[in-house]
Amino acid sequence: MTTTLRIATFNLENLDRTRPGVRPTLEERIAVLRPQMRQLDADILCLQEVNGQRAKGEKAWRLLALDDLLAGTPYADYVRVETHRRSGKGALDIHNLVILSRYPIRSHSQYWHDLVPPPAYAPVTAEPAADDPLSVTWDRPVLHAAVDVGAPRPLHVFNLHLRSPLAAVIAGQKTGAFSWKSVSGWAEGFYLAALKRSGQALEARLAIDRLFDEDPRALIVATGDFNASAREVPVRIVMGHEDDTGSHDLAGRALVPLEQQVPAARRYSVIHDGRAVMLDHVLVSAAMWSAYRGAEIHNAELKDEIRDAAAAPGSPVSYHAPVVASFAVGGD
Repeated sequence: MTTTLRIATFNLENLDRTRPGVRPTLEERIAVLRPQMRQLDADILCLQEVNGQRAKGEKAWRLLALDDLLAGTPYADYVRVETHRRSGKGALDIHNLVILSRYPIRSHSQYWHDLVPPPAYAPVTAEPAADDPLSVTWDRPVLHAAVDVGAPRPLHVFNLHLRSPLAAVIAGQKTGAFSWKSVSGWAEGFYLAALKRSGQALEARLAIDRLFDEDPRALIVATGDFNASAREVPVRIVMGHEDDTGSHDLAGRALVPLEQQVPAARRYSVIHDGRAVMLDHVLVSAAMWSAYRGAEIHNAELKDEIRDAAAAPGSPVSYHAPVVASFAVGGD
């Protein structure tokens, strides 16, 4: 028996409920995002930047805006798993990860310093100087679901949203939200952001290698907003390509970036100040690569996240293009 699958990733760009009079409204966002999600026709859909909301009288955050977006679509009836606070009580206030699946989910978990402890770092430009090293923690976890797609082995889906390159805060070095007191302070903040992003990628890679330890032919998809191109460090960490490991014995653990199958002229998911870049990836194990049937990047109507956002503040669009890949998964 062969199962045909469409697996998609989409960064919704801070999906939230807004205050009265603030644009865009949730209704305006839904009018734009819901048709895009329908067009994906995904069996498994990975979402990033889903913000949480509190219902009146409740303390825990819930994904109420997402409920509104999914209402009236097939996705409303899908199995849903999402990230949660470290306490385990409720969703995060911002930037939750969500996996929606037409198929049953056997298990799910999140990795948030479960496999990689926070590195200790002593800032060199902080004012006043720090007495003790900082504990450098990731901004959010990695979400993992084992999905029963009717194959002899489960499909493991990893949903990632890695830290953006925006420089992390260094005490006493900022003069505004996006302005710095010194180049050295900015440079150190930029370094810390890279450390966080690479650390998240490492934690995902360790979780993936655990699956390969159990089953060298594991069905694995690692997808989401990596905030990095395929040749940058975080994506290379997750891919584990033979060119980097230098070992034929480890080649079977490498993940394949499916955007390479899309013509170069269409190979981008974000337009940043006139530059087209591929930041949203679908990486697959060898067993999934053998089941691959096609990939699409829905970027025909994509707006520039710098130029268009400045020209039309409060736009309801997402500045990320959805990416979808098709597979035919069968028995061994």
